[in-house]
Amino acid sequence: MKYKKSWFCLLAAVLLFAVTMSWSGLASQQISPDAGHLRGKLLTHLIRQQMTVNHFSHKPLDDKISQAAFDLYIQQLDFQKRFLLESDIQQLSLYRNRIDDDIVRGNLELHKTGARLLRIRVNFVMNMIDDLLNKKFDFNKKDQIETDPEKIDYAKNSVDLKRRWEKILKYQVLMRYVQFLEERTGSGKNTAANEGKVDKILLNEAVQKVRRSTHHLLGRLLEETEQDHFERFLNAYVRAYDPHSAYLAPDALEDFEIYMKGSLEGIGATLREDDGFIRVVEIIPGSPAARQGQLAAEDIILKVGEGDREPVDVTETRLRDAVRLIRGKKGTVVRLTVRKPTGREQIIRLVRDVVEIEEGFAKSTTLPVPGKTGKHYGYLRIPSFYRDFSETRDGQSARNVTDDVRRELQLLVKKGIDGLVLDLRDNGGGSLSDAIDIAGLFIPKGPVVQVKDSEGEVRVYEDEDPGIVYGGPLVVLVNRFSASASEILAGAIQDYGRGVIVGGGGTHGKGTVQAIFDMDQPLAYGPLQKLAPLGALKVTVQKFYRISGGSTQVKGVVPDIQLPDRLAFLETGEKFIEYALPWDTTRRVSFKRWAQAPEVATLRHLSAQRVEKGHRFDAVVAETRRNAQRSRATLRSLNLNSVLRERTALQERGLEAETADHEVEAPLEHFSGKHLEEKVAQDLYVQESIAVLGDLRNQLAGHDCTLAGALSSR
Repeated sequence: MKYKKSWFCLLAAVLLFAVTMSWSGLASQQISPDAGHLRGKLLTHLIRQQMTVNHFSHKPLDDKISQAAFDLYIQQLDFQKRFLLESDIQQLSLYRNRIDDDIVRGNLELHKTGARLLRIRVNFVMNMIDDLLNKKFDFNKKDQIETDPEKIDYAKNSVDLKRRWEKILKYQVLMRYVQFLEERTGSGKNTAANEGKVDKILLNEAVQKVRRSTHHLLGRLLEETEQDHFERFLNAYVRAYDPHSAYLAPDALEDFEIYMKGSLEGIGATLREDDGFIRVVEIIPGSPAARQGQLAAEDIILKVGEGDREPVDVTETRLRDAVRLIRGKKGTVVRLTVRKPTGREQIIRLVRDVVEIEEGFAKSTTLPVPGKTGKHYGYLRIPSFYRDFSETRDGQSARNVTDDVRRELQLLVKKGIDGLVLDLRDNGGGSLSDAIDIAGLFIPKGPVVQVKDSEGEVRVYEDEDPGIVYGGPLVVLVNRFSASASEILAGAIQDYGRGVIVGGGGTHGKGTVQAIFDMDQPLAYGPLQKLAPLGALKVTVQKFYRISGGSTQVKGVVPDIQLPDRLAFLETGEKFIEYALPWDTTRRVSFKRWAQAPEVATLRHLSAQRVEKGHRFDAVVAETRRNAQRSRATLRSLNLNSVLRERTALQERGLEAETADHEVEAPLEHFSGKHLEEKVAQDLYVQESIAVLGDLRNQLAGHDCTLAGALSSR
């Protein structure tokens, strides 16, 4: 997102004023000469200024923000409720309505109290681990453990905490034992052969593995400093305004910059720290994770193993620490133990490589028109709205998605395609300017999106070129991971009536824009330079609106034709995220709809008939229903025979699901040419999109819908 020069000048003035005020204020308070204390006060002051002045919502720093920040801080402090007692939470709750006042005074105590209490409880747990593991667990007893922390309370006292850890360790030993058993006997063969039997050697090995990993986890927690807790608190405070604003500590900023540069040695996944877990947000197109195909968005990474070494538990771990474990030299192996959204755990082996984000270029192919010899539809996939801004700034020719899409469209038009499927699934967004330019390849000159800033000023962004590249029948394919710029493009196509939006449910609903503010920049002009680095602040400063007036925030884009969604059981998307900015509207702008806009109701009816009678999506519906049931069933058995039977059933079902996924919606990033055509031909959602294209062509048969002249001077 580009901002006016005057806006940057205003920001610089505000920031410089804030720093000047902080210098004079801090000097007058005769604070301690300790640099860390001074750094914390300055950082808190700068963040407060930025959030209250520049955040889109202009939320006041009051008790509401205080309560939200407190809840977010407690969640990340001990989300799984494995350490803190009810009395600890009561003690911390004294700060719930004080955070706003403490920030104004520059006297923060919550993170200090939180760090002290957590250290006490972690030491308590550390001292009892060996005794608990030395006891003989009874795996024939019918017992259960609740794995969803939201369904349990904090331990009432130390006795209750000890009982909780006894179950935690028993469950971990049981899972490790079953894993060893499967490795020895082969997956799916363990139930009949091993029910009622316990291999003492394997059990002892499982106990020792759990002992080492648990001590390692607790040791890491004890190594955390007060500064670590302070940075987490700041992030909780910033996230109280909205989930996409964040404080980036110096290490986290380094990680962010590496990602934005588009090159690192790793696996190619965007991660976030989410309530004590490391959650996968996005798989980068063209990366090792994309090529391997098993790691997916919404997976939770539980453990990270280097080669054949003992995996490290990364629950309750800082994101940057987890990222450092996952990264590594090209050609080395990393093993991720992940929990799928269904609750199933899986070990994924990945070979690290140099991840070039720009490898995920737009790709196209042609597919035969059913029943029409010599006729073809076009298929064009846009994995992200990529653009190398650094080369563009240097005046060099930089690769970008608009040029690539234009070139692919021109090739398809030359081949004489009779319709086009534009695939935006799993496209998390990127460059706004490219989303606007690509919309212009399909529509004449006109508005594409509206952007409102924090002052309420609305700016309309338009495609200013009256020419188009492709003017034929169009289907846009989306899913719940289509976000941001993808939603802008899909929304514009829908508003103009330029094509038909098809997908399994709505899009993600990310309709906000963030700006990165370097917290060190003001320090370069004054005596506080020695306090750098302070990191950076990511702040939500703008909001997207469709030209029809509705925001893409929360609601996203609702497909014209909704197909059975294999991920419908997932609570993913903006509407499920705490403190997300709300959906609202702005004024509608004037625009001219496409002359041959489709009759969506008719197309929707024909598609529903195919889905209902053709039975192609039956497996998707059945698997979604099973996954929804399993995701809600968070109680796990501590009985060996029960676990073995369940694991066998899951393994058999997992093979079925894997086969179904291959035919439903498989990764496309590393396929091209004929391979891409073969892959797309197996995708049920693409198949139905092709059928919709056939209906659309029949519907437009009475209109002048030829492609003659569709190729313009673009």
